[in-house]
Amino acid sequence: MNFPPTGRRVLVTGASRGLGRAVSRAFAANGDRVAVHYGTRESDARDTLESLAGTGHALVGGDVSDPEGAARIADAAQDALGGIDVLVNNAAVNERHPLPTTSYEEWAASWQRHLSVNLLGTALLSHRAARSMIDRGTGGRIVNIGSRGAFRGEPDHPAYGATKAAVHALGQSLAVSLAPHGIAVASVAPGFFDTERVSARLTGPEGEAIRAQSPFGRVATAPEIASAVLWLSSPEAEWSSGTILDLNGASHLRT
Repeated sequence: MNFPPTGRRVLVTGASRGLGRAVSRAFAANGDRVAVHYGTRESDARDTLESLAGTGHALVGGDVSDPEGAARIADAAQDALGGIDVLVNNAAVNERHPLPTTSYEEWAASWQRHLSVNLLGTALLSHRAARSMIDRGTGGRIVNIGSRGAFRGEPDHPAYGATKAAVHALGQSLAVSLAPHGIAVASVAPGFFDTERVSARLTGPEGEAIRAQSPFGRVATAPEIASAVLWLSSPEAEWSSGTILDLNGASHLRT
């Protein structure tokens, strides 16, 4: 398979800010061209796009949870970049919905949103990108953004933890299915990391408790997670296909 180390065409979903922005920057700094996807935050996504090193990047919008929308996202990225060599499934929702204090109606709606975006969106984009890679015969990479919560439980965010566990399982199924086509599929399972969305939680006693989860006494940065995504997308990482890489600073150890 002819899979280049740089100069690749990369689609990053949910790239308006946070980890998606960090991942987009990592690929661009590597010499790759990036399609920056957004769901609703077009202005933030444009800020991401403008911050990328190099040229030839693109902006694509759409709803990953809708079959037609997901197809349009992938097609727009392929049209803008000339194909897709790497897909990073980062788009996700993470809403608080603890069962004891959540109404049945809110519970059902939250589960539907998590399933639609976190799991179905990942499945839809993976199919679209993988079929393009198969048809071109050049191989490729898919990296899914999972979560430590898939293993340790998320009492206040149960649908998030459950759907991220499903994303891990999907990635392993696709790793076996797509290997004959030169496509490696892997997932990362980050613990807590600092982004704009959660920065307020890192102040005061809550922040101290969160940092104390790791023996390093801190949380990760988004660029640290992005560097792992970049490596899993590399030609050298093919033998890591099927892996779920823990990125949690020894805050949760699986056996």
